[in-house]
Amino acid sequence: MAQESKTILFFGDSITAGYGIDSYDAFPALIQEKLDQSGYNYRAVNAGLSGETSAGGVRRVDWILQQKVDIFVLELGGNDGLRGIDPADTKRNLQGIMDRVWETYPDVIMVLTGMEAPPNMGEAYTTAFRSIYRELADENDVIFMPFILEGVAGDPDLNLPDGIHPTEEGHEIVARNIWSLIEPHL
Repeated sequence: MAQESKTILFFGDSITAGYGIDSYDAFPALIQEKLDQSGYNYRAVNAGLSGETSAGGVRRVDWILQQKVDIFVLELGGNDGLRGIDPADTKRNLQGIMDRVWETYPDVIMVLTGMEAPPNMGEAYTTAFRSIYRELADENDVIFMPFILEGVAGDPDLNLPDGIHPTEEGHEIVARNIWSLIEPHL
C-alpha cells in the first residue's frame, strides 16, 4: 500500500499565486517539480490569493485548514504594507494565522517569509514593518526567510513591468530560496 503523500501549503498573496504568469511557473509549482524530481512524497498546494491582506488571511485560514497540512509556508503582509496598515495589526493577524494552524495541526512545520514595505511609506513605517517578521520568527521559533523576494526585488529583468511581481525567472529564484529552507525538513 502506497504511503499517503504529505502536504506543503503555501498561504499567501499575489506573490504566491503567481500574479501575471502561468500558475505552473509560480514558485509553489516549481517546488512541486523539485519534490517530484527528488522523489519526495509531498504535494505542494498553492493557496495564494492576489490582493490578500493579513486580515483576509485570518478570515480564510480555517477554510484552507480543512486539508491536512504538514508544512505551512506563510507569505502575507505585502498588501498590508502597500496600504499603510499599522504593522502591529499585521503582526497580530500573522500571529493569529500561525496560532490557528498550530491549533489544527500541532506538529506542522511553520515557515514564515518576510516582506518589505515600499520606501514611500517613510523610514519609521518601513523599519517597523520589517521588524514584525523577525519578531514573529523569534517569538514562535519558526523557519524564517527574511525577505520572500531576496535576489529578485529591484531587478527589472526578474520582475514584471509593475516592478512588484516576479517574472518566471524571478519565481525560479524564489523557489530555490524556499527549497533550501524546507528540503532539510522533508
